[in-house]
Amino acid sequence: MLAGAALVFLLSAWIGSSLPRPTPASISAPISAPEPSAGDSVTIMVETNGVHTGIIMPIVSAEMDWRAVFPSAGRAVNGRYPTHIAVGWGEREVFLNTPTWADLKLSTALRIALQGGEPVMRVSHYVRPAPGKNFRPLTIARADYARMAEAIAASLAPAGGPHAPLRGVDPHDAYYPARGTYTLAQTCNSWVGDMLAHGGVPMGRWTPFAGGVMKWIDAPSAL
Repeated sequence: MLAGAALVFLLSAWIGSSLPRPTPASISAPISAPEPSAGDSVTIMVETNGVHTGIIMPIVSAEMDWRAVFPSAGRAVNGRYPTHIAVGWGEREVFLNTPTWADLKLSTALRIALQGGEPVMRVSHYVRPAPGKNFRPLTIARADYARMAEAIAASLAPAGGPHAPLRGVDPHDAYYPARGTYTLAQTCNSWVGDMLAHGGVPMGRWTPFAGGVMKWIDAPSAL
């Protein structure tokens, strides 16, 4: 029975991530529109480690200064100030107290699957990240980036900032309380899919796995 439920979940995830999400009428640039010119656009990246995905954004732009939201974005790391942050949303116990999957307790996994969990936002810090297979750049209109940034900031608890970071499994990252409930239906990757959709990025209707997000984002052509 459990195997059957898992198979249904996996099949539903594949179908849900393959069906294109309707583009809201409020999105400024339809999918068929040409790429915005450099002055009208912001370059972001979508990153993945095969399990989690995240959105990489410039720390300072006309639309958002993330230092006012995430204090860690304005601090030097190993003597260098970051130029970009990567944001991801996930389950608190996993992000804060589970260094590897081997450390994940069965009781924690069952609790998350049956009851859900409290979310936190993880913020990583980069200095001029280079495009690659797992760091895929996207150019989006400034109005769409502003909408996405607003949705990301609204995912914090409480919305807005600044916030005091929490200590988690990676000392180089910062972790912040977030809104919502982590469930099998609303995962770290479905949150990323939702945020990208706010930015007008074509995306599947439901993206609970990393692959469901990344199949919508082209790898750099030079690779």
